[in-house]
Amino acid sequence: MPDKKPTHEQGQLQLQLYDLRREAKLRQARDWFTQNYFVDSFEDSQRIAPFGSQEGTYLFMVLGYWEQACAFLNHGLLHDQLFFETSGEFFGVWDRVKPIVPKAREMFKQKLFLSNLEKAAERFEEWQKKVSAGGHARVDETDAFGKGEKGQRVTN
Repeated sequence: MPDKKPTHEQGQLQLQLYDLRREAKLRQARDWFTQNYFVDSFEDSQRIAPFGSQEGTYLFMVLGYWEQACAFLNHGLLHDQLFFETSGEFFGVWDRVKPIVPKAREMFKQKLFLSNLEKAAERFEEWQKKVSAGGHARVDETDAFGKGEKGQRVTN
């Protein structure tokens, strides 16, 4: 799909997804996530965002939104390059939740938990290597939100 021009419908769907990100509660959830969600394990995640808590709700709002958006991407409803050029936040989310996914899949007995987010992140990494030599190394030094350990902003 990278050689094909995005369709009008793909552009419209991407704009609709962007508009959903502006919804007040989802914006709060995304803000909470970027400022607070730093985990190394499923147990860390449960400590920071336990099931049934406001934080747990925020976590699953963010995960649910990006899993859905990435499902649209993976099934060809969104244009890869257009999405990758304008929606890097999903990669930051994946980078932060990656440590909990194996245990969550096992606990929930849901082998496809966040599989669309994972697949899109893998494709994004490959795309980024092609279009932005050295770009991925910067992500490895920090997280995809430009923050180092414990949320400290990293500057060049």
